[in-house]
Amino acid sequence: MLKSRQDLQALTERARGALEKEKLRILICAGTGCVANGSLGVYEAFREELVKRGLPYKLELVQEEENAGTALNISGCHGFCQMGPLVRFEPEGVLYLKVKKEDVPEIVEEHIVHKRPVERLLYHHPVTGQVVAREEDIPFYQNQVRVALELCGLVNPEDINDYLAHGGYQALEKALFEMTPEDVIKEVMDSGLRGRGGAGFPTGRKWAFARSAAGDKKYVICNGDEGDPGAFMDRSVMEGAPHRVLEGMMIAGYAIGADEGYIYVRAEYPLAVKRLKKAVADAEALGFLGDNILGSGFAFRIHIKEGAGAFVCGEETALIASIEGQRGMPRPRPPFPAQSGLWGCPTIINNVETLANVAPIISRGAGWFKQYGTPKSPGTKTFALAGQVAHTGLVEVPMGITLREVVFSIGGGLREGKKFKAVQIGGPSGGCLTEEHLDLPLDFDSLQQAGAMIGSGGMVVIGQDSCMVEVAKFFMTFVQNESCGKCVPCREGTRRMLELLTKITRGKATEDDLHLLEELALVVKDGALCGLGKTAPNPVLTTLRYFRDEYEAHVREKKCPAGVCKALLSYFIDQEKCRGCGLCARNCPVEAISGEKKQPHTIDLVKCIKCGTCMEKCKFGAVYTA
Repeated sequence: MLKSRQDLQALTERARGALEKEKLRILICAGTGCVANGSLGVYEAFREELVKRGLPYKLELVQEEENAGTALNISGCHGFCQMGPLVRFEPEGVLYLKVKKEDVPEIVEEHIVHKRPVERLLYHHPVTGQVVAREEDIPFYQNQVRVALELCGLVNPEDINDYLAHGGYQALEKALFEMTPEDVIKEVMDSGLRGRGGAGFPTGRKWAFARSAAGDKKYVICNGDEGDPGAFMDRSVMEGAPHRVLEGMMIAGYAIGADEGYIYVRAEYPLAVKRLKKAVADAEALGFLGDNILGSGFAFRIHIKEGAGAFVCGEETALIASIEGQRGMPRPRPPFPAQSGLWGCPTIINNVETLANVAPIISRGAGWFKQYGTPKSPGTKTFALAGQVAHTGLVEVPMGITLREVVFSIGGGLREGKKFKAVQIGGPSGGCLTEEHLDLPLDFDSLQQAGAMIGSGGMVVIGQDSCMVEVAKFFMTFVQNESCGKCVPCREGTRRMLELLTKITRGKATEDDLHLLEELALVVKDGALCGLGKTAPNPVLTTLRYFRDEYEAHVREKKCPAGVCKALLSYFIDQEKCRGCGLCARNCPVEAISGEKKQPHTIDLVKCIKCGTCMEKCKFGAVYTA
C-alpha cells in the first residue's frame, strides 16, 4: 500500500530497474483481433519452447528471479490488425507478422539463439519487396504519432508494475502535489483537447463547468460504449492500457472535485471488462484508488458498469439513465450533465480516448500536446481503418493529416488495384466523402463543413464496385434498428427514410420519392431529440450531395451503376463464351435457364429471380449482368 509520493517513487524506481535488467523482451499481442487469430496459443508455445530449451524467463516485471534476462509478456493492440498475430522483440523493436504457434521454435532458434531475424515472418514491401524488421520502419506506422495508443503494444496491460515502469501514475502524482484543481483544468484547457467521442467539445471547458457547479457530490464517467460498426479504438485502449484510462479519470476527478467514477463499457467487450476490473483491483491494492490517495487527502473510487450494447447509450444522458438502472433513453438538455447528471449531481462524461490523453498532457504540458494537429484541433486522433483498404487496422495520426495520407500512405491504397470511390467517416452518424476530398484536412471543422464528422473515429474505405445508395441504406438500417423510439423524428423519420432507400434499391421509386427522402433527412436532422438522432441522416445527405447521379440512375433508369442492387440487375449468357455444359441450368432454383447440351444456353428474364447462382457456378465467365 502506497501511503506517500515517496512510496510511489520508490516502487517506480524498482519497476524501472527491473525493466532495465531485461536483456530481451518478447511481447505477444493480446488485443481482441490477435487473440481471435490464436495469439494466446503463440504465447503458450513460447513458454513451452523456452522451458524446453532451458532458457530462463519471467512473466511479470517485478520478480525475485534476477537471473531471468528474458521477459515473456502479452501486450495490447499494435494496430496492424490485418497482420496478426503480432510478436515484438525489444529492445530492437523487431516485429513478426502472422505468427503461428508452429513458427515459435524457429523464432527461438534463429532470433534468440543465433541472434538473427526470421525474414519470412517480417514485413515485405508489396512493391519493392524490401524486408523491414523494425515496427517503426513499416510504412503503416511511419506517418503515425501515438499518444492515446503509445503504451498499447509496449506494456503488459495486466501488470501495474509495467505501467509504472513506463511512467504510469506520474501525472497523477504531479497533479495532486504540484497543481491545484484549477491548474489542472487550465492545463487541459490550454492544450486545446477536444472530446474524441464525436462532438469535439473542449474538454477543459466541460471540466470548468462541473468544477463551478454547486454540489458536494460529483461524478466522473468514462464512456466506453463504443457502438459504431467497425469501430474499435476505445476497446483497444481499454484492453491495451487500462491504467492510462484510470489515471485520466482520477485526474479529472481531482480537477472537478469528484470522489467517484464509473466506466461504462459494453458487455460485448469481455477482454476490456476483464482487464479494467483487474486494473481497478490492482490500483486499489496499491492505494491509487480509495481514501487519502498517496497521502494527498484526495479520495476516488471507480466502478465498472457493463452496458447491454444499445447504440443510443453512447449519448451521455442515455448513458446516465442506464447507470441509474433506467432504460437508456436521452433526455432534453439543458440542464447539461455538468450541472445535473448522474443522480442529479454535477457529472462530466468523457470517452476513453479523451481520458487517455489527459495523463500525457499533465506530464508533458499543453505546449507539447499542441505541437501536433492544427490550431483549432490540436493533438492526435485514432481511427479504425476498415473496408476495401489494403492495410486495415487501428491508426493514430495528427489532426490535420489528409485523407489521402491515411488511405494511401498508411493504408496502402485499395486492395486488388481497385479505384477509390469514397470513405465513410464517423460511423452511422458520419458522412461519405469522395475523391475530391482526399486532400481535406482531417479535423473537426473541415469535416463538418464537408457534411461529415470525425465521430468516434470509424473510417470505412469504399471502392469502385460499391453502390452508394446501398451504403446509405446499410447505415440507415443500423440507425433505425438502434433508435430508442423516444422522439417521433428519429423513430418514424428514420423508418420512412429506410423504406424510401429500400424502394430506390428495388427500382420502384419515383422522382418524388427522391425529393421526399431529402426532405425527411432534413426534418430528422433538425427535429430529433439527441445528437445521435440529429446526425442519423448524415450518410443519406452526404451521398445525395456527392453521389446524386447514382440515386438518379436508380430512379430514372432503374439501373444500379455499381451492379450491386440485385433487383435492378438482369443476368445474361455470353453466347460466345458459353460451352453448353449445363452447370448453370442444373443449379438454377427456378429453372430459368435452357439450352441443348454443348450449345449456348439462355436465361428467361421473366422467370429469373436474380439470385446470381448461375454466375457463381459458371466456370467459363459466360454469365454477366447488365
